[in-house]
Amino acid sequence: MSLDPVALTAILAMAAVTYATRIAGIFLAGRLALRGRAASAFEAIPPSVLVAVIAPTVLATGKAETTAAFVTALAATRLPLLGTVVVGVLSVVILRAWLG
Repeated sequence: MSLDPVALTAILAMAAVTYATRIAGIFLAGRLALRGRAASAFEAIPPSVLVAVIAPTVLATGKAETTAAFVTALAATRLPLLGTVVVGVLSVVILRAWLG
C-alpha cells in the first residue's frame, strides 16, 4: 500500500478546516452580545445537538434500549444528573433481562 500525497494533503486540509471552524466558534462565542431571542436560540444549541446525536441510536436499537431511553428521559425531569444516570443504567439492564 502506498501513500498518495494528494489524498494525504486533502485529508490534512479537511482536518485543519474542521478544527479551525470548531475553535473559531469557541473564541467568537464569548465575544457575542446576544439578547432576547438570539440568546435563547444560542442556549438551545447544546441540547439540540445532544438530541440529534442520541435520537438515531435510541430509535435504531431494540425495544429494551428504546424503552430505557424514555424512562431515563422521564427520570431526568425529576432527578439530578447522577440519579438520572443510575435510573438509565438500571432500566436498560432490567429491560434487557426482561425483554430479551
